[in-house]
Amino acid sequence: MPVVTTPQYVEMLARAKREKYAFAAFNVTSTETANAVLLGLKTAKADGIIQISTGGAEFMSGLGVKSMAQGGIALAQYVHQAAQNYDVNIALHTDHCAPKYLEGFVLPLIAETERRRAIGLPNLFNAHMFDGSELPLAANIAKSSELLKRCAASDIILEVEIGVVGGEEDGVDTSHVGKDKLYTTPADMVATHKALAPIGRYLLAATFGNVHGVYKPGNVVLKPAILKAGQDAIAAACHGESTQLVFHGGSGSSLAEIHETLDYGVVKMNVDTDTQYAFSRAIAEHFFKNYDGVLKIDGEVGNKKVYDPRSYLKKAEQSMADRVIRACEDLRSAGRAMGRF
Repeated sequence: MPVVTTPQYVEMLARAKREKYAFAAFNVTSTETANAVLLGLKTAKADGIIQISTGGAEFMSGLGVKSMAQGGIALAQYVHQAAQNYDVNIALHTDHCAPKYLEGFVLPLIAETERRRAIGLPNLFNAHMFDGSELPLAANIAKSSELLKRCAASDIILEVEIGVVGGEEDGVDTSHVGKDKLYTTPADMVATHKALAPIGRYLLAATFGNVHGVYKPGNVVLKPAILKAGQDAIAAACHGESTQLVFHGGSGSSLAEIHETLDYGVVKMNVDTDTQYAFSRAIAEHFFKNYDGVLKIDGEVGNKKVYDPRSYLKKAEQSMADRVIRACEDLRSAGRAMGRF
C-alpha cells in the first residue's frame, strides 16, 4: 500500500496508544535494508515505521555526493515506490537531527514536502525528529516550537527529545553526559507538552535511562516508571491530557521493561543496532563459509555464484527481516496490520 498520509498515521498512533502496543521504527541506510524492513513487516502482518538518520541519509547519497538531504530524499522516494507492493501500512520518519544538522537535513526535507504539496503530491515524510537535548530545556522547547509551527502547516508530525539518550549513534557520543541527564523529570514533560500541544501534533522521546547500542546486563538501569510519573503530571496540569511517547535506545532491554513502557503511552520504539547486526551477521557467515570462492586465491578464479553481491545480500535481507519480525512481536504490533484505509 502507499506510504500513509499523516492523518492516517495519526489514527495508527491513536490505536496503538489505546490498545497498548507500539510501532517499531527501523533505521535504514539503503534500498536493501528498506526491503528487509518491508519483508519483515509483511511477514509479521504488522504496520510499521521506516526512518532515516543523518548518517544513513548521507551514506545513501554516495561517497561522491555525501549530502544528507539528497540521500534522504532519494531513499524516501524509493520507500514510497516500494511500499505500494506490500499490504501493510508504512510511515516515514527521520531520526535524531541535532541543531547543527538542521540546515543540511531536516529543513531541506521540510522544504521538499512543501514543494510537493504545492503541486499536489503527498508529503515526503510523515514526521521529522529534532533532537535538541543538548540545549537547555528552554532553548530546546523554543526551537521545537518554531519547527513545529512550520511542520504543522504541512501536516508533518514533529518528534522531540528532552533529556539525553546515552551511548553512541551515528557519530554522536553522549557517554560523557552526567547520569542525571539520562532521566527526564515530570516537570520537563509538562513544560514540553504545554508549549507544543497547542501548536500541532508531536511525539515525545523522554529519557528514562535508555542508551543507544548494546550493553552487558547491569550496565543500563532503565526506570520506565519515570514515563508514568510524567504522564500523571501532564494529566494533572493539563486537564487530563497525555502525550504519545517514543522509546529510543531499546537494544538489549528486557521484554518486561518494553511492555511496561507500552502501558505508559509508548507508541513508537526505535530499532537500529539489532537489525544492523542481523544484516551484517548473515554476510559474515557467507564470507566465512565461502572464503575460497569469494577470493581469488593462489591464482584461482573464485566462484562467481558466491561473490556476486546478490548471493549474500539476499541472505542479509532475510536475516534482517527475521529480526524485524521479532521486534514487532515484542512490541505487540505483529498481526495488527490495520489494512487499507
